[in-house]
Amino acid sequence: MDVSIVVPLYNEEESLPELEAWIDRVMKAHNLSYEIVFVDDGSNDQSWAVIEQLKINNPSVKGIKFRRNYGKSPALHTGFSVAQGDVIITMDADLQDSPDEVPELYDMIIKEGFDVVSGWKKKRYDPFVKRITSKFYNWTSRRVTKIHLHDFNCGLKAYRREVIKSIEVYGEMHRYIPVLAKRAGFKKIGEKVVEHRARQYGVTKFGLERFINGFLDLLSVTFMTKFGKRPMHFFGVWGTIMFFLGFLVTTYLIAQKIYFLIFTHVKPRDVTDQPLFYLALVSVIAGIQLFLAGFLGELISRNGSDRNKYLIEKELK
Repeated sequence: MDVSIVVPLYNEEESLPELEAWIDRVMKAHNLSYEIVFVDDGSNDQSWAVIEQLKINNPSVKGIKFRRNYGKSPALHTGFSVAQGDVIITMDADLQDSPDEVPELYDMIIKEGFDVVSGWKKKRYDPFVKRITSKFYNWTSRRVTKIHLHDFNCGLKAYRREVIKSIEVYGEMHRYIPVLAKRAGFKKIGEKVVEHRARQYGVTKFGLERFINGFLDLLSVTFMTKFGKRPMHFFGVWGTIMFFLGFLVTTYLIAQKIYFLIFTHVKPRDVTDQPLFYLALVSVIAGIQLFLAGFLGELISRNGSDRNKYLIEKELK
């Protein structure tokens, strides 16, 4: 199979028939074999009934329905697990992503050899505040991850099959799949300017809080990329620094007291009466705790489960 199109959705009953028909039209026009994997993230409208009807009319449609709303990352992770195409395309269900982009994304993976191609909505139909915050967020993400993409949040992306079978999209890390791919050793990451269309049905499911969550996820994925399999390299180093800093300050205070006792007639203050002693004590304790955190992190990373499980209510194959 040439293409798997994974579409996470939540309460998008109005747009699904139009999206399915559009994808089918584009795939047939370019002679591409395909499947559409709709992942219903616990919708409370008629989205699943629409998917069931689409399945009757089009055998290329597959569907997965969660019992509750887990979020976009779990939906993508579950969709990836059943996708069978050589190239996996992700797009949103709200018709703001154009299926007309799929053939070019497919060619960039198959013919040009990219592992990941991320869409860039260069011209956006969003409110001014959202555009500004998005620019700042993407600028920060580029600086931190060292991956030069203009639009980490774009839902329209293409992946070589080996990529999505080699990574796990957990938490809210769907924004940083290119980072996870690079961490797994897939380094040829490209970008394509894509059309951003105005929303036709319903309302957006994301608010400004997603930018706060995005920055928190950025810190998380950066740490996991560098130290996820070796947490002792982070906590151990800082723990050792803190411990020896406290140790050196304590040694200085004791040596100072001994010096005053032997070489001067000035009665020194007790070590425990000096503020530096308590700062040193805190530093030593913090160092020990950081070291223990790194040790526990090593144990967890070596023995913990690598997979998340989500409760699926229904599935169409």
